[in-house]
This record gives sequence, structure tokens and C-alpha cells, in this order.
Amino acid sequence: MTSNRPTRPHIRGMDRRTFLPLPFLAAGLAALPRGARAEVDLNRATAFIQQAGNELVAAINDPRLDLTARRDRVGVILRRTIDIEGTGRFILGRYVRQANPAELAEYNRLFDDIIVRNLSARFGEYRGVKFSLGRSQQRTEEDALVNTIIERPNTPAFSLDWRVSEVGGQPKVVDVIAEGTSLRLTTRSEYSAVIQRNGGRVASLLEAMRNQIAQLAAREGRG
Repeated sequence: MTSNRPTRPHIRGMDRRTFLPLPFLAAGLAALPRGARAEVDLNRATAFIQQAGNELVAAINDPRLDLTARRDRVGVILRRTIDIEGTGRFILGRYVRQANPAELAEYNRLFDDIIVRNLSARFGEYRGVKFSLGRSQQRTEEDALVNTIIERPNTPAFSLDWRVSEVGGQPKVVDVIAEGTSLRLTTRSEYSAVIQRNGGRVASLLEAMRNQIAQLAAREGRG
């Protein structure tokens, strides 16, 4: 017997993909207008990733921190590392123009929370994590790719490429390449699909994001 009960909007595949890349993000990242970027220095980009990675690894592995303090510390690092507002606008794409101011403000808040909770819900899985730098390369004048090797206990090591650009005079991660896939493009496609499946309503994406946050919070509570 087929149920006529409407299904709640949800984001397909987000849990698996967005937490794959250890600490810096969880999601696809910002593509800013060309004029907003300056030439990136390869050594500076590499040092930026090293510092951010060291800080995140230290926060995740610090036995003195309880869950709330660990999440708060990780959130500060992530917000300093990622242009979250620019990231979110790129991922929302053409629907930015459809969203009203209240929807856009809530979207930005939810997106910020998802980035942090995608990691905090998995602190236990990442306990004991280590990372090391691989090869860095200048991608264009405006961005560089910094390769890292992520190691977790009892888990095969994996490689991630961090795309770094200068945004507002500061280095920022603007994309993460995992297994050859751009996470910003993957997330943009998933968010767009949620909206399209639900009559083009941005509100449906906001509902799906709230549902995802509730699931992540429940997982976090189970430790």
C-alpha cells in the first residue's frame, strides 16, 4: 500500500561526502569574483594549511576539552580558515536571487552550523588523527593546491588537496578535492537537487538543512 504522506526534504549523500575531509570543511567552498582575489604565494598557502591543520588536530586530540569546548574551539578555527559566507553563496548558486532576506540569513546560519557539526559529530572517529603535507603546486596565479595525507587509527590513510586563494588579503581554503571530486561542486549539485525536487522553494532546502543538523546533533550526543 502506497502512503500519501509527504516526505520531508533531505540532502542525499551529504553525510558521507562532507565529513570525508577531516577538519577544514566539510563542504564545497567559495568561488569569489575574479576581482576579489589576489595572487597567492605558494609558501604562504602551504604554511596556512599546516597551521590550520595543526590547530585542528590539537583541538580534536586534546583530552582536557569536553564536547562543547572542543566544538567551540574547532568552530573558531574553521571560521578563520574558510570563507563560510562566500562558500554558502556559491553553493546556493542562482537560488541566492530567489531567497528573500530572511531565508538567506537563515541559510547562512544553518550552513555555518553544518560545517562545524559535520566534524563535531565525528570527534570520536577522528581521535588520534594525524596529518602531513604532501606536494604543493601553483594552480593559477590566484590559487594553489596543497596536498595532505590524513591518517586515523585503524583506518587507511587518504589524500586530500586543499585549494587556497587570497580572499580579502588573507589565505582561505576555497575548495577541497577528495578522490578527484570537488566538494564545492558536489555540494552545490546536492543543494540544487533538493530545491528542484520541492518546487524550486529555497524553504525546502532550509528544512533539509535543519533536519541534517538535528541528525548531526543527535550523533554528537551519542559520542
